[in-house]
Amino acid sequence: MRQVINLATAQREILVDITDQVKAVVKSSGVKNGLVSIYAQGATAAIMIQENWDDSVQTDVVDLLRQMIPPGVWLHDAQDGNGDAHLKSGLVGPSETVPLIDGQLGLSTWQNIFFCEFDGPRSERKVVCSIIADA
Repeated sequence: MRQVINLATAQREILVDITDQVKAVVKSSGVKNGLVSIYAQGATAAIMIQENWDDSVQTDVVDLLRQMIPPGVWLHDAQDGNGDAHLKSGLVGPSETVPLIDGQLGLSTWQNIFFCEFDGPRSERKVVCSIIADA
């Protein structure tokens, strides 16, 4: 089973909590046990599982990546000015896989699923959720 989550982003770099949307996809699938793969379409976006208690961790992630990979110094910037966004998305990675246990995401209490925008704002972003049931 596969379903696409559509979203828009309002900032150049931001982590957007998509856990509730992924839960809705899992519920609609009817799969109780298996895996859900969450994949960000786009070369300047990523998926991350991270702390959900407050926004400070998400802010820290963005700040760390800005320090590690500053804008405006990369060869690709000559093409379209977003060389840093490509490097950040490559470092974080485009996907995560989460176990499904009794119809629920197998996340811990403090984990949520985040769409990582590194080249926004964007009016349309897509996240592909693919669910595989246990045999």
